[in-house]
Amino acid sequence: MPAALPSPLPTETVSISAVAAHAGVSVATVSRVMNEQAGVRAPTRDKVLASVAALGYRMNHLARSLRTAESRMLLTMVPDVGNPFYAQIVRGIDTVAREHGYFVLLCDTGADAGRERSYFDLLRMHRADGAICLDPDTVQHALSHESVTLPWVACCEFDPAVAVPYVGIDNHRAASDAVAHLLSRGHTRIGLINSDERYLYARQRQQGYLDALAAAGLPVQPQWVHTVQSLDYEAGTAATLRMMAQPDAPTAIFAVSDTLAIGVLSALRQLGKRVPQDVAVIGFDDIAIAAQIDPGLTTIAQPMRELGETAARLLLQRLADPAASVPGVLLQHQLILRGSA
Repeated sequence: MPAALPSPLPTETVSISAVAAHAGVSVATVSRVMNEQAGVRAPTRDKVLASVAALGYRMNHLARSLRTAESRMLLTMVPDVGNPFYAQIVRGIDTVAREHGYFVLLCDTGADAGRERSYFDLLRMHRADGAICLDPDTVQHALSHESVTLPWVACCEFDPAVAVPYVGIDNHRAASDAVAHLLSRGHTRIGLINSDERYLYARQRQQGYLDALAAAGLPVQPQWVHTVQSLDYEAGTAATLRMMAQPDAPTAIFAVSDTLAIGVLSALRQLGKRVPQDVAVIGFDDIAIAAQIDPGLTTIAQPMRELGETAARLLLQRLADPAASVPGVLLQHQLILRGSA
């Protein structure tokens, strides 16, 4: 005899009254169980949950949100959903959100202020309970006068002048640590591939690079500092080919993201340069592929999942007590040594 198939989904919506009748309790009791409220004995709760499973009942979250003014929805605004760095942060956000009964809506803003404004409108209209923003701090600042009273937190990108809770790392110190490692290996001609300076991290990492060189008594060579408008592999490759075409090309390159650094490695391979013998390379983030390529990428590791988890907890604190002061948090970075430097 063939194994029984799982029960099909109900062809009609099961009402809360049907669950109450099936369990032999009142509608109010079913409501208390489904909303995880106190005042229901364990045997009764088990009976209600068994009826819910047997009938395939699904709570109408829209109706619930209209009653409670809660959507149980958190927005996560990301400038580039294709970047693996952001993907890990979103996983951390989602883990904490689900633990507390919230769903996450991923919003691809493209770092565009207009798109971000439209998502903040969802908060104003109570279509979402709160938001976590990873957009450039310059975009956040442009909207700060409109959004400062709304329930949101900043993750990775933040403006200390805006009274919004935030979580990030010390990008300046992290970049200085990367350059200090290259200096310790005897490199004095160190190039930088930086990102769009609308981003706080790009400005801070460049300053960390400059300050580390200054502390070592080395002059800045402008021809070794290249800024790109994308974190794609191709952008790192193109910038490296331009940099290495100079007669006094650097012997080490610091890229402000792993994706750029992987592009650097590709360009050096095209040029027949050995890594790290001819040119050393350091990236930033420690995405999963950094440990899988050959040579393995020396990089500054950000605690990506922890950044997301912390951002979600800060937002939940703010939702629980809107009047409370929620502080900013800086997490620790780590230099990960592999074969590229």
